[in-house]
Amino acid sequence: MTTIGTLPVFLLSSQSVFVREELGFDETRFGIAVGTFFASAAVAALLGGRLADRAGRRRSTVLAGTLAAAGGLGVAVAAHSWEVLIGLLVVLGVANAACQVTANLALARAVPPHRRGLGFGVKQAAIPVSIMVAGLAVPTVTVLGGWRWTYVLTGLGGVAIALAGLTIARSTSAAPRAAPDEDRPPMRPLVVTMAAITLASAAANSLGAFLASWGFAVGLTPSGAGVLMAAGSAVNIALRVTSGHLADRRHGRNLPVVAWQMLAGAVFLGLLSVPSPWVVVPAGLLAFGLGWSWPGLLLYAVVRLGRDAPASASAIVQAGAFVGGAAGPALFGVVVGTSGYPTAWWAASVAFAAAAVLVLLARRMFLADLVRRPPREPFGYGGGRASPAHTTTPPEEGGPV
Repeated sequence: MTTIGTLPVFLLSSQSVFVREELGFDETRFGIAVGTFFASAAVAALLGGRLADRAGRRRSTVLAGTLAAAGGLGVAVAAHSWEVLIGLLVVLGVANAACQVTANLALARAVPPHRRGLGFGVKQAAIPVSIMVAGLAVPTVTVLGGWRWTYVLTGLGGVAIALAGLTIARSTSAAPRAAPDEDRPPMRPLVVTMAAITLASAAANSLGAFLASWGFAVGLTPSGAGVLMAAGSAVNIALRVTSGHLADRRHGRNLPVVAWQMLAGAVFLGLLSVPSPWVVVPAGLLAFGLGWSWPGLLLYAVVRLGRDAPASASAIVQAGAFVGGAAGPALFGVVVGTSGYPTAWWAASVAFAAAAVLVLLARRMFLADLVRRPPREPFGYGGGRASPAHTTTPPEEGGPV
């Protein structure tokens, strides 16, 4: 679901030359098209999280697949002008939000607690997988049949998701009854987390959009820049899955790890400002691999703290990721045009560092909420392998211990 949800925008990027030539629009309108996809996803995530919690996995999965199928097949058949493409990208953006939020809900409801960290690591590894698939589609499907066939395959993937949703048993997909106030997700720390992931996603997506161009500018060949991106994606996939697996071996304390990963990204983005391939290659590899390895772990932490509304809680954070994904590369490009690449890399580095600080602030707020509103079920947090450092007790038993 995550791959099918995000793949359309990466296909648009990897095939931009072919799409722009056939439909007759320039780079400015291309940027608007990409921004439209992420903006519609952000709005849909904010509005749809609570609906997904109420609808349950079955109906949410069917809806997400249907939207992905309609958008993908629509682009393949009907996108003969920029205006129609924009309308269909709105549909695909909504489909992306539905796929992401529903996948988060499915992991929270269906995966055992001791495997959810790995589950979210695998789920978020689908993002760099989408980038690689989109790149590989050009010399294969696009060359053989044209760019529209890549969207046919995306649409068929949406059909497969919808059909898979129909196989989910109604009893296991039903949403729980409305929870009392003490088991609703804490909104203030979620908003702070949303701000953090907006900044971090802006920096990380700028890295993904401009690293190859910067590598070429400092002396790498086009092939070498492509290899750097592919290697960074591979490292990124491995570290996202590993981070989730390690999270399953401890009780909480995931947000500090996220903050350290973001700080590492800030350091390596700062090093990218050095115009030397001997610095850009290792710094780019580590910035891509380590500095962007936090999304799965962050979502896992948010879902753990989302109480009885994991889709609503994760939707707020996903919306921040979509906003950052839309605004980051655009602003980065403006800074490059006015002040050059080194200044832009430093600006992205500062955004990453600020995101790390906000994550730590959000953690303090989450912990304060656990003390103020102990969940109905005992909740372990604070780290520890054999047992959590802290455990809450139900309110009627005297609060947290």
